Amino acid sequence: AVVSTQSTGIIVTKTLAASVNELALLLFFWFIGVIIFGSIMYYLEFSEDSKFTSILQSSWWAVVTMSTVGYGDMVPQTPFGKLVASVCMMFSMIVIALPVTVIVSKFTRVYAKYKDKL
Repeated sequence: AVVSTQSTGIIVTKTLAASVNELALLLFFWFIGVIIFGSIMYYLEFSEDSKFTSILQSSWWAVVTMSTVGYGDMVPQTPFGKLVASVCMMFSMIVIALPVTVIVSKFTRVYAKYKDKL
């Protein structure tokens, strides 16, 4: 059976509804990571010529780094800052990867149920 565009929206909506807990956990850990890594980076990189001028500004760096966008507008200069940046990147990959497998599993179940109804 062929799945139409309208039914694709239904499948995605049901999958997201079934994955609310996983998505909430993902956002929670991501937010905690932003606060922790932003704070650490501020204390490691703060200086007169640094762009890490506040914890809020450093949290912006953490958001960009953890979302894998990496604008390059703020870059750590110290060896410990670079180490923390590497740990931040690895943390974000783990935080994003773990719930994705559960969400894909739920998508497969929802799709199979929908296909059986056709």
